[in-house]
Amino acid sequence: MAQNFRRYTGNNIGTAASTLFTANSFDTLVGIHITNILTTAINVDVYVNDGSNDIYLVKAAPIPAGGALQVLGTGKLVVQSGDALKVQSDTASSVDAWVSAVDDISS
Repeated sequence: MAQNFRRYTGNNIGTAASTLFTANSFDTLVGIHITNILTTAINVDVYVNDGSNDIYLVKAAPIPAGGALQVLGTGKLVVQSGDALKVQSDTASSVDAWVSAVDDISS
């Protein structure tokens, strides 16, 4: 079976939560890279909303000026249809994000 690799991006994410990815089946997130594009430190939240709850992967994680955060490290995260990955900063227009996923891993 072929793997359906996908990428999702966000630019200048700020104080309003930005939805980077919404699962349409059973999918796997294989990478979440968050970059501080400012010259001052910021704090970021990365979480999955399952339709009822926000489940935080990191909350108020500090990222130094020009620094980056690999949220999953070497792990993976399985999500199901309707789960939404969101990113939010404590500072306006401060984050660029890159998400790598495998779509339709199973039914």
